Amino acid sequence: MAMQQNSAAGLSGKGSTVDPAEVAKFSKLSDEWWDPKGKMAPLHKINPLRLAYIRDAACRKFERNARSLSCLSGLRILDIGCGAGLLCEPLTRLGAQVIGIDPSATNIAAAKLHADKGHLSIDYRCTTVEQMDHRERFDIVLAMEVIEHVTDVGAFLARCAAMVKPGGMMVVSTLNRNWKSFALAIVGAEYVLRWLPRGTHQWDKFVTPDELAQHLAANKLTITEQAGVVYNPLADRWSISSDMDVNYMVVAEGV
Repeated sequence: MAMQQNSAAGLSGKGSTVDPAEVAKFSKLSDEWWDPKGKMAPLHKINPLRLAYIRDAACRKFERNARSLSCLSGLRILDIGCGAGLLCEPLTRLGAQVIGIDPSATNIAAAKLHADKGHLSIDYRCTTVEQMDHRERFDIVLAMEVIEHVTDVGAFLARCAAMVKPGGMMVVSTLNRNWKSFALAIVGAEYVLRWLPRGTHQWDKFVTPDELAQHLAANKLTITEQAGVVYNPLADRWSISSDMDVNYMVVAEGV
């Protein structure tokens, strides 16, 4: 997720779940989003896994062939907290009509510039989900590594859920809250391995799978798929797992 300090004042008004401190934190990384060896390297490594999870879930839901290069054709996707477009671009290449939103003006600028270089048509908007037109609806709503950075998880997910079309789906990825996630995601990733700048995450903002399910159920969404995401240091590779103790992803659909 990426945000920016200058845009925070204008986008974190009444009713917004945007945290200005989080905006400022991620703004500092905006110039490095597309450097696979820079500070966003962990996101580049996990991105193919996230993309495949979203693609495969969408193809099952909408009865598409996941092997087709245009398997998401005709689907309208909202990527909330899109950063510089690491997911928006490959989803667009698979045929989707993608709207990427982020409260960071610098990150949206970086996203637009990179998309232009690749001759990709992506609707990037410097805004928040709360400020979007409440009449807009999407086949797929993505909140990938976002909810652990907002000020009010329940309010944020309620707004996200309201953007899902009848018959649509939502995909959420986040971090569990337990001793293991503190040891690996905070101490390990930020202090030992230095994958992320110190302070990137706040452990008390992590969300357990049960809490997430309750918030989604309150908005008439039921989790239909879930999976853990684990890192193998020997292979230097992320993979899908049944272990949801630290990183995990879920697919939710209307009740």
